[in-house]
Amino acid sequence: MKNISILGSTGSIGQSTLAVVEKYPDRFKVVGLAAGNNIDILEQQVRKFRPSLVSVISPTSAEKLKQRCADLRVVILSGVEGMVQVAAMDEADITVSAIVGTAGLVPTMAAIHAKKTIALANKEVLVTAGELVMAECKSRGVKLLPVDSEHSAIFQCLHAGANQDIRKLIVTASGGPFRTFAKKDLEQVTLAQALKHPNWSMGRKITIDSATLMNKGLEVIEARWLFGFRPEMIKVLVHPQSIIHSMVEYTDGAVVAQLGMPDMKGPIAYALSYPERLNDVSPALDLAAIGTLTFEEPDMERFPCLAYAYDALQAGGSMPAVLSAANEVAVKCFLEEKIRYVDVARVIRSVMDAHRPFSITTVEDALKADLWARVEAERVIEGGKLGS
Repeated sequence: MKNISILGSTGSIGQSTLAVVEKYPDRFKVVGLAAGNNIDILEQQVRKFRPSLVSVISPTSAEKLKQRCADLRVVILSGVEGMVQVAAMDEADITVSAIVGTAGLVPTMAAIHAKKTIALANKEVLVTAGELVMAECKSRGVKLLPVDSEHSAIFQCLHAGANQDIRKLIVTASGGPFRTFAKKDLEQVTLAQALKHPNWSMGRKITIDSATLMNKGLEVIEARWLFGFRPEMIKVLVHPQSIIHSMVEYTDGAVVAQLGMPDMKGPIAYALSYPERLNDVSPALDLAAIGTLTFEEPDMERFPCLAYAYDALQAGGSMPAVLSAANEVAVKCFLEEKIRYVDVARVIRSVMDAHRPFSITTVEDALKADLWARVEAERVIEGGKLGS
């Protein structure tokens, strides 16, 4: 039996994680949950899985949840400190890090310091402070297991050979809903169109990231730190069917791929049960029914966010944190329909151009870069000078 704490339990990854736990009650037990302020869903989760510790963002939500769960034996906390306690609680064996954005950095580091196995579904943790996070994992003997489907795929493909025999990592991308749009047509796309992903059901922020290809850019940065390969060895390949989740090319010309239906329960279950595999987690793959798998190069002119991610990785230091934070602010404003789809990339470029990278040696350094970028992104948006 593995005891699990989940950061971001009411989000799409959190709910999928709980679906896996519910299917295998003899293997997993939920001991801690941390969420935002969606106490309706959280109350249902608390009643079903009976964790001993729960945290929400605001004290007001915590008080409401305490009243609703007065008949249960559960401690309810709030704020960053509450998330940290859930992340690092003594009873937990595995901490699932699925909080969206840089907000996941501090609790994930707390879990690492407490020597928990980390099932990582938060890209921004490694984008913002990848070198620091991986160094902490190494020094404390902590396993960090990827939950993103692409990184889970690479992790599985790496079992086929030695690291010195690897030529490149190939991260696949669906291409999002605008893969076939002409550049001029992207000026007119709507929020509703951007939120309609062709293959995956995800949270709103990651769905927009997929539409701009920033999601793939963040995954390139994450892969650089997670697997330790040079940036030029990490390539992106558009694969609209989302059946091949990623590939590894070896020096002898062999390419090892991991295939499966687009269902997040598969990589979640693999991270929770590693090195074992669980039965009947995802729908069976019927390649004959699918018939055709296609591939194409990403167009970084139409989708510049991917190019900006490579630029940030090349610049190093605080620049990836700045990229990520500027993107978070821009995506939030797009979701609120304050800016257009094409403005997301323009905000990010403006913020990156204004930044002078510095070294990230502490969590505080990462948070300093993150805050600077958020303030700068807001200034750019409020100024309304996004160009064309």
